[in-house]
Amino acid sequence: MKMDKLFNVKNNFSIKFILFFLSLFFFVSCNSTYTSKKQGYYKIDFPKRQYVKFDKPGFPYSFEYPAYATIDKDSLYSNRKGQDPYSINIDFSSLNGKIYITYKVIGETSIYQVKNAGGGYRDSIGKNIFQNLVNDCYNLTYKNDVKANSIEDSVMHTPNNITGIFFRLSGSVATAKQFFLSDTTHNFLRGALYFDATPNEDSLRPVNDFLQEDMKHIINTLQWK
Repeated sequence: MKMDKLFNVKNNFSIKFILFFLSLFFFVSCNSTYTSKKQGYYKIDFPKRQYVKFDKPGFPYSFEYPAYATIDKDSLYSNRKGQDPYSINIDFSSLNGKIYITYKVIGETSIYQVKNAGGGYRDSIGKNIFQNLVNDCYNLTYKNDVKANSIEDSVMHTPNNITGIFFRLSGSVATAKQFFLSDTTHNFLRGALYFDATPNEDSLRPVNDFLQEDMKHIINTLQWK
């Protein structure tokens, strides 16, 4: 009889201990601080800044560009029918980035994409009017307005007495850095930085910031011929 009673006491003690332990674990779990892990991105080893001069014969402009970039003439904005032969790409293949440079002669003609009533586009020859070219730059920039958190534009005046506008866009947009430069009478040049990657402001910020300095160097060394 005593053994049965002792067993019951031990059994009750074990049950109480388990219940106490579980309640203590539940209390600690509910009151412990949860720390979320920040999403990380791969570290990028940026190249050392070195510049070389782009001064191709026949081109109406020259500038210095990074030695770790290459230049080709197949620009996104070059016309398919041989118009705008001075539009180029500055390709940063190691960083999956590319600056598209478009050049137009004010007063001459170029082929433009004009929207049809049905929603498609057709080629149309139009005159390069300075104010229209400026408006086109603003329209192309504000096409990103839906995804952009903000758009800032600032006036530039380079050491070579060339004036223009630099655009900075925040948010997960296709192009966060754009600019145009002109003498308002003959030369008009536009640049836009794009990446061969899904737009993500956080992951692209280091590369955007790095290449922005290269864009500034290109702008400050640009000269008309």
